[in-house]
Amino acid sequence: MAALSDFACFDRYYRWRDYFNDLGRCYDPQTGMVYVEQAGLVWMLLPVCLGLVVMVLFLQNRMKQQ
Repeated sequence: MAALSDFACFDRYYRWRDYFNDLGRCYDPQTGMVYVEQAGLVWMLLPVCLGLVVMVLFLQNRMKQQ
């Protein structure tokens, strides 16, 4: 799930980060898609949250074993 979120972040935000205009939008004429700069925050938060969940589950499992 984290890898999928990372790919979505790269595809929807990271590779377009230099092309956003003053309104925070980028238009791709080849695909007809409009990318929004604010979406980058959402795509970045997903892997971070998933990483925290995995870390908590790992630590919880370690505590049970001791």
